[in-house]
Amino acid sequence: MLTISHLSKTYPGGKTAVRDLSFSVQPGEIFGFIGHNGAGKSTTLRAAAGILPFEAGQITIGGFDIQRQPVQAKSITAFLPDNPDLYEFLTGIRFLNFVADLYNIPSDLRTQRIAQYGDMFEMTSALGSAISSYSHGMKQKLALISALMRQPQLLILDEPFVGLDPKASHLLKQQLQQLCSQGGSVLFSTHVLEVAEKLCHRIGVIRQGQLVACGPTAELVGTSSLEEVFLELEGEGEGK
Repeated sequence: MLTISHLSKTYPGGKTAVRDLSFSVQPGEIFGFIGHNGAGKSTTLRAAAGILPFEAGQITIGGFDIQRQPVQAKSITAFLPDNPDLYEFLTGIRFLNFVADLYNIPSDLRTQRIAQYGDMFEMTSALGSAISSYSHGMKQKLALISALMRQPQLLILDEPFVGLDPKASHLLKQQLQQLCSQGGSVLFSTHVLEVAEKLCHRIGVIRQGQLVACGPTAELVGTSSLEEVFLELEGEGEGK
């Protein structure tokens, strides 16, 4: 579903955020991406989503090259950044209809999906209010609804559980599993290692812009915990 091959990204000023990074996410798979702040997680996700240019490597989604075929690749992808910027002058329902218009979701389907996800995340009663009146958690839920209602083939999420209450976090986990059971794929970054260990089929660990470990969660963790594996890998990096 997603293939990242030899991705490199250097920002103005010379800082290299990602260096020769390669991994893939298969259909029906939840792939967890973990690493310290500044390791290159968000840069990788934004490049995969097609909103951050890069100077080396190739990214394909569903066989479409994100640089040469951006419209086709983005049409089957939904991206949720760690701090979604929403149009706060709009009401929740107008924002969702705006997103539905962008992706040509028919009126009957959008009505059904907005009602489904609005009720699920307990947002229906708030959709008539301006987004500017929402709490951080409510904005996060609205952004999630806007992504899920598109029923994408690939869902890319940057720290999706930050700001969500326990019930909403549980519902999101269920939705990610359901998407994958229908053949979709999920790539998400997180600092919550317990969530990654329980939810992900495979995990990649990034350090200083390079992948230092990648594989099935059970094999990567072995008889220890993901936290222990992560700290051990970070310790090896500090010792170099």
